[in-house]
Amino acid sequence: MIKGIIPALVTAFDRQGQIDIEKAKRLIDYTIDGGVSGIFILGTNGEFYTIEEGEGVEYARQVIEYVGERVPVYVGLGSNSTAQTIRYGKRMIREAGAKCFTVITPFFQALSQAELIGYYRDVADALKTPILMYNIPARTNINIDPASVGILADNPYIVGIKDSSGNLDNLKGYLEQTSGKDFKVLCGSDSKILTALQLGAVGAVASTSNLIPRTICGIYDSFIAGDLEKARYYQEDLEVLRLTMKLAGVPAVLKKALNLMGINVGDPRLPVRAVSDEQVTEKIREMLRHYGLTE
Repeated sequence: MIKGIIPALVTAFDRQGQIDIEKAKRLIDYTIDGGVSGIFILGTNGEFYTIEEGEGVEYARQVIEYVGERVPVYVGLGSNSTAQTIRYGKRMIREAGAKCFTVITPFFQALSQAELIGYYRDVADALKTPILMYNIPARTNINIDPASVGILADNPYIVGIKDSSGNLDNLKGYLEQTSGKDFKVLCGSDSKILTALQLGAVGAVASTSNLIPRTICGIYDSFIAGDLEKARYYQEDLEVLRLTMKLAGVPAVLKKALNLMGINVGDPRLPVRAVSDEQVTEKIREMLRHYGLTE
């Protein structure tokens, strides 16, 4: 079932910049032990744009095998070519055992809403596997309109959407357009998780849950338990990390923080550079001390 907190997992690399599955396993265990309800790999924070098709398939296979039945694994997918997206998806199903995808919108072409609808329909019908649409207009320059989501929600393979627009009116529109349908809306903006839940979202895909899964899961769990005061406390406490994450590019701060607390995930792949500035590093250490993650 699609619900709860799902970390947009960073991809662990070794010193040579190759995917390191053993390092990834430690991060997976850390987040699952922290209470997450799923794992999302090969997304924005997972640096999907730097990962070749073959290594992505092998990485997904190893993650899916390691996670087992503990939580669902959502595999990131999507490109500027419908044919390429379908080909990659079929490899993921055949070779990695993927059972659910998170499919980003094309991110170069200025597509019309009709073209976006066609893209998602074509991918869903070809893969015949549940997919979450991934709306992140700040990165792709395309927003999936609520009316388009309402149309696509009628496709049996399109089961939900991750909305990282940061626009609550947009998310509310998704909820209104899909009301009464078997379709889930997930918040993709960490600062708005509680408000999204109050509007009707079933959970969140949150990059911050790489580092502080118990805090992020606390927002969701407290909300479900009816303890809004506690949920607000966790949501506000998240701001310490969110402000720190703005000090460098995605996912440089998250990776530096994880490395400093002892979960070694390596550096980002170029062109994103690892955090090396000592002032920024000290602010990351201060953030970690706030959450009790380092001395």
